[in-house]
Amino acid sequence: MDMNDEQLLQYSRQIMLPQIDVPGQERLLNATALVMGLGGLGSPVAMYLAVAGVGKLILADYDEVDLSNLQRQIIHTRNQIGNRKTTSAQDMLQQLNPECEVQLIHEYMDEQALGKAVSSSDVIVDCTDNFSSRFAINRASIRHQVPLVSGSAIRWEGQVSVFNDRPGAPCYHCLYGDSGELDSSCSANGILAPVAGLIGSLQATEAIKLLSGAGEVLSGRLLLVDALEMQLRSLKLKADPRCLACSNPA
Repeated sequence: MDMNDEQLLQYSRQIMLPQIDVPGQERLLNATALVMGLGGLGSPVAMYLAVAGVGKLILADYDEVDLSNLQRQIIHTRNQIGNRKTTSAQDMLQQLNPECEVQLIHEYMDEQALGKAVSSSDVIVDCTDNFSSRFAINRASIRHQVPLVSGSAIRWEGQVSVFNDRPGAPCYHCLYGDSGELDSSCSANGILAPVAGLIGSLQATEAIKLLSGAGEVLSGRLLLVDALEMQLRSLKLKADPRCLACSNPA
């Protein structure tokens, strides 16, 4: 896709960055991103990817907007309560950037449906809030060789990493193994709204870097955020040679 004058103006501040420039912006315009979950993380992810000029967004969420969501799920508004999160998000994104193509998946996806969505994408941004979904998304990412930007946030803390972006890179399962699922929901533990926005913004940044080819992504590193003490730490991750997900993906 060659940019027209309006697009050159719309994305001018981004194009000024030498790491992106016109070629990087054109890569964004030709890219497809799959956003899994449209809650506290998925809201800023979808909005930032749309305004950054990502050509197509596939939005997946089978939930509906609730009043308790509005504290942190900034893509939704009060007049969308009771509506599907996917259609609510689409309405907001069309206002932000009507040129962004939006595909909606409102149903719960089984392995086949998830694989179809992943194989149609250039990057997956996992904004879900449970281990079973994250493990399934990780398996699909490995199987179809699509990089995965993973994030999570709870209380005052959050973390971000990039998995499966190159051969030999660690996967999500390498980090967590077969850990049993814990109750890590916001409804049970609470969360400060800007923390979700912070982690989602970091995820969007990593996705834009992957799609545009700019900079170094968090591959093989886990970024830990403690907003209460305002500290950031980066831990090195290594692939597990005995990982059940990526050491034998077939």
